[in-house]
Amino acid sequence: MPNTISATRRTKKTELQTSVNKIRKSKYKSAVKQMTAYITAGKIKEAKGFLPEFHSQLMKIAKTGVINKKTASRKISRLAKKIYNTKKNKSFK
Repeated sequence: MPNTISATRRTKKTELQTSVNKIRKSKYKSAVKQMTAYITAGKIKEAKGFLPEFHSQLMKIAKTGVINKKTASRKISRLAKKIYNTKKNKSFK
């Protein structure tokens, strides 16, 4: 239990920031799940349309520090590569 007024304020601020970070991390996870769902279902057109929004969401979350910027870039790159490779393989069939 905090003993001083400033410590009490700080715990309130920490609790608020923790809840904000949980919301941001949840948005990150749901965006990744949505993109992987499009790719696994073979909905390449929807995945391609969602890619700019996906990129924007991940970078907005990364700039706040909830996830590392390199982690976000790696996710974007790998999923975009999967979209491209799936599209490429379908065109040969």
